[in-house]
Amino acid sequence: MSVESSILEYIKSLPEGIAKDIECLHRHILQHFPTKKLWFLDGKNEHGKVVSNPNIGYGICQLSKGKQKEFYQVGISATSTGISVYLMGVSDKTLLKQQFGSRLPHAQMSGYCVKIKHLYEMDWSAFNELLAFGFSLESRS
Repeated sequence: MSVESSILEYIKSLPEGIAKDIECLHRHILQHFPTKKLWFLDGKNEHGKVVSNPNIGYGICQLSKGKQKEFYQVGISATSTGISVYLMGVSDKTLLKQQFGSRLPHAQMSGYCVKIKHLYEMDWSAFNELLAFGFSLESRS
């Protein structure tokens, strides 16, 4: 199955409200960052065991936790409380909150994760800056 097909199946599998938000966010990222590599991770490890929520990823960076590995720069995932946006490569745990917290007051920020309950609360200009920042990060060690 192609990455695009896997993403569509994932979105269809979600409850209606969160599915609409994930689809909207996915389309928004594709519209504003159309050249970024697209990823889908089903949340299972090599043994088929579920280890995380499925993720849609965009862009490419190098992870190095003992060995070099390509991974996405920005990822989104449905959670039980909304949507998590992951910015790989953020090393300062307070940076996102300092840089974007006042413009995205309804989002919870910790480390490299931004948690959003509802898209209707989103300042899209600030969110686009957050995404651009995420895509500007080179790698994560």
